[in-house]
Formats: sequence, structure tokens, C-alpha cells
Amino acid sequence: MRHIRLIAATGTAVAALALTACDNGTGTEDEGAARPKATVAAAETNVSKSPESSTPAKDTTGTGTGTGTDSGATEASPVSRTDAPGSKPAASAGRKGQSATRSVVLCNGTNTSVTAQLLSRPLNHMLLTVKNTGGKTCDLPYYPVLRFDQMQWVPQADESTQPQSVVSLAPGQSAYAGVLLSAADGSGTGGMTAHKLTVGFQGMTPNSDGGPSATPALPAKGVYYDSTLKVTYWRSDLDAISNW
Repeated sequence: MRHIRLIAATGTAVAALALTACDNGTGTEDEGAARPKATVAAAETNVSKSPESSTPAKDTTGTGTGTGTDSGATEASPVSRTDAPGSKPAASAGRKGQSATRSVVLCNGTNTSVTAQLLSRPLNHMLLTVKNTGGKTCDLPYYPVLRFDQMQWVPQADESTQPQSVVSLAPGQSAYAGVLLSAADGSGTGGMTAHKLTVGFQGMTPNSDGGPSATPALPAKGVYYDSTLKVTYWRSDLDAISNW
């Protein structure tokens, strides 16, 4: 009997321990293990639904591998717009030295306007004015080549009026040349009245062709000239030939 009671008591104690373990141990651990799973699942759900969480991921990828093309394209747009017409791209600094060796554009009848004006003083003189009407700076070398009507000879230039350098005209600028039509003392020969004037332009070497000529209008009564007909070099300063 005593042995049976001891077994029963032992069984009761084991049952009590098992119940205690169930309340404080295994049951608690099972529920605790379930909570972290639910917490991780909820966190994953929040990350996938949050619009802010995807942005760092794109930024990180773009920075490391160059696949973030959205931000890269936005930054590149202003750079590409500097290539628009009329703008100065940053790369133009490398071509700065090329401006010193620019191709020469000659002034002629295609990019200038020419006028002829008779002067009261000095006597028997005419003033030629050439204005750059083009969009580029043009060079105006030497002196005008004049031809009145069907004249078969070329008036010579007064070498004392030669400038120190070739005259260059920016768009809108003008240059001048004086024309001595006839001798004031009547010493000239072969005098006649012309009604048409052709102004020829020279190239960068003497007597070379500088391009199309110009035909400025003359007074209705015409212009008298004789064998003393002479011209000055083109000058950018009118004062340089005003008393010629």
C-alpha cells in the first residue's frame, strides 16, 4: 500500500510539473515563436507597400552600377541644351585657339552695299562708302577697282593712302575710299562723262578677284572724269582721306 501511495504521489507530482511546464515553457515558446514570424511578415508587407522604401533602393542601384537612368537623364538635360544653336557649350573652350586661324571672308558685292557721293570739297572728288550688310566680319584689302561705263583702263591707287593693315569690317561697319575724278587745273586728257560705275573688289593678293562687284548709282547728269582719275586705298577712318 505504501508503495502504491508513493507511486501515486509521484505521478501527481509529475503531472503537476508537466502542467507547470506547459503553462510556462512549451506553450509560451510556441506562441513566442509564432510572434516573430508574424512580425517579419508584417514588416515585409510594410516595405512592399511603402513608396518611400523603393526610392532608396533605386538610388543605391543607380549610384553603384549606373542603372539609375532616371536621375542621370534629368541631370544630363541642361548639358545637352547648351548645344542649342546660339549657345556656348563647355567644349568650345578647347576650340578657342582655332579662332586665330579663321577662314577669311572677303567683302564684295554679295555682302556689302556701296554708295558713290560727289563732293563739293575737295573739288572734283567722289566718296565711296562700303558697308558690311552680311552676318560675318569681312576683309577689304587694297583699293577699289573702278570702271566707268566701258572704260578700258584701270585707275591707279595713291600709295601714300595705304593703311598699316587690311581693313576688316564687322557686320554694320563701313569703310571708305576717295576718288579724284579730274585735275582741277584742266591738265588731264581724254575727259568724258560716265553714267555707270562698277566697283570691283580685290582678293588677298594684289589684283586678284575678290568676288562679285557692285554698281552704285551715279547722279542723273553723270560724272565727269579724265586721265588723272585716281583712287585711295580702302580706309576704316574717314578722316584719313578727308583732305586727300
